[in-house]
Amino acid sequence: MTNPIRILVVDDSAVVRQTLSEILNADRHIEVMAVASDPYYAAKKIQKEVPDVITLDVEMPRMDGLTFLRKLMTQHPLPVVIISSLTAKGTETAIKALEYGAVDIITKPNMSTKKFFEESSIKICDAVKAASRARVDRKKIQKPRPIPQNMQNVAPKLSADAVIQQRRSRSMIETTDIVVAVGASTGGTEALREFLMELPPDSPGIVIVQHMPEHFTRSFAERLDELCQISVKEAAENDTIIRGRALIAPGNHHLLIKRSGARYYVTINEGPLVNRHRPSVDVMFRSTAQYVGKNAIGILMTGMGDDGAQGLLEMREVGAITVAQDEKSCVVFGMPKEAIDRGAAKHVLHLNQMAGFVAKHKR
Repeated sequence: MTNPIRILVVDDSAVVRQTLSEILNADRHIEVMAVASDPYYAAKKIQKEVPDVITLDVEMPRMDGLTFLRKLMTQHPLPVVIISSLTAKGTETAIKALEYGAVDIITKPNMSTKKFFEESSIKICDAVKAASRARVDRKKIQKPRPIPQNMQNVAPKLSADAVIQQRRSRSMIETTDIVVAVGASTGGTEALREFLMELPPDSPGIVIVQHMPEHFTRSFAERLDELCQISVKEAAENDTIIRGRALIAPGNHHLLIKRSGARYYVTINEGPLVNRHRPSVDVMFRSTAQYVGKNAIGILMTGMGDDGAQGLLEMREVGAITVAQDEKSCVVFGMPKEAIDRGAAKHVLHLNQMAGFVAKHKR
């Protein structure tokens, strides 16, 4: 029998610490080794015994979780799962934490009904298990992103933001011929950021499922929209898939692609968990296979489990171009590996090759 995953729970609320401990200890593969009410106590616990995973609140007295995370990831990196409430401030801070090296975000346990509590428990335990397999590296404080080379000769009166918006406006009047469907889980937020930032404004229309809680996807999309040359938004019912725009499935909702004539659009629903997830990559990929067929590119990125593997296979079987992220560039080589093992991925690419691959196959 393998040793259980040892967890350090850091939260200023005694009720949350107790609830998380009960949820995690109920899984035979997990053991809460210690709890701490703030980062100072957490640091002392780590000096005595190093956990496999830390669950970390972001809003705490004495030292906030973001400051603690930055110190941890630059000095002694460990897998960290952010536990956050759904306040506007907490959501924004949790998104920033992913840039600083946290591997996942989950919401604090929802105890409003038995069903919601059971779903929260599943997501919390799955997030911790995925984090225990994550490859974490020492993080450097990121510098502001330079203006892309092809924008540096633009007249000074036009800012980089104005140029991006101008290009978006030109590209987004067109419908898309190719649809790019992307699925990701643990480690996917940073992988998606790297991928989308490299795409030109006239890229094919993109739909994305990233396993992420409700409300966080909107902040995530807004953050990406600031950084990217393409437009990025949280998907809404009946949004059209158009060139130069990426639509991200809203947390806790499945996203499906539909078609009406030459127009591809998305529908959103709150169906049951699929592969323990909502949104599910498989749900999106299967609808892509059905309605887009050979005109699609399917990309499965880093994440634990097998969500998306079967859907990617169905896409390949109808003639779509299918891609899995390679092990070297994955934070967790789970979902892509499963797709490769099933023969679903025609191409296996490093993360830094994906934007160029999509640009080469656009029509």
